[in-house]
Amino acid sequence: MTTKISFDPDLRRVAHLLADAARDVILPHFRGMALVAENKLDAGYDPVTVADKAAERAMREILARERPDDGILGEEYGVQQGRSGLTWVLDPIDGTRGFISGTPTWGVLIAVSDGQGPFYGIIDQPYIGERFEGAPDGAAMTGPRGRQVLATRAARDLSQAIVFTTFPEVGEETDRAGFHAVASGAMLTRYGMDCYAYALLAAGQVDLVIEAGLAAYDIQAPIAVVQAAGGIVTDWRGGPVHEGGRAVAAANARIHAQALAILQGY
Repeated sequence: MTTKISFDPDLRRVAHLLADAARDVILPHFRGMALVAENKLDAGYDPVTVADKAAERAMREILARERPDDGILGEEYGVQQGRSGLTWVLDPIDGTRGFISGTPTWGVLIAVSDGQGPFYGIIDQPYIGERFEGAPDGAAMTGPRGRQVLATRAARDLSQAIVFTTFPEVGEETDRAGFHAVASGAMLTRYGMDCYAYALLAAGQVDLVIEAGLAAYDIQAPIAVVQAAGGIVTDWRGGPVHEGGRAVAAANARIHAQALAILQGY
């Protein structure tokens, strides 16, 4: 279970300022006919838009004013060293492929991390107006129907589980084999949710999210939200995953153990 401890309320205040600013910058571009995506890769496809870059700049400007001693790790503009021991981990649009396709499953990811990993995080979906927050004092979501406390699903067998990943072609060949070995034993498998899958896990809607090839900015906010809601997030060997790589997020210890028992063979 998540240990309920106090933490600096200024972090929560600033995190919501960041999420609000990112919403304001991004939404005018969403489903815009003139939106252009650049490819960041020479081989493969990793799109970035003006909305990604502008949102991260807006968040960095707020941090420069409100938390100048903290470090920053952002997808678009890299690392800025700090002096406080805290780092803000930012992904201005997690799920840019979904963003440019018009699906409302992308999100703004904001985490605060210390030397042990993230302890506070936000998954924000601006178009739907849902904001999922995980902190040492618990997890909650605010949205069109108000505020609700988040709690992950109760334990059930893998055969009754709902499993998510973003791409059918998960990571490398071995990663795909591992994912499909778990998914083949589950009740239902769904694709394409990006960070919203972790929000649904925290909200008690699904049982497992399994991914590979993640960066730190992809996973740190989901870790904080899912764990604050009572879930578990590790790598495929059961170790820390806040630096990225292969992640398994589980609603509870039972389903986590069942997934690990399979994934450790890959």
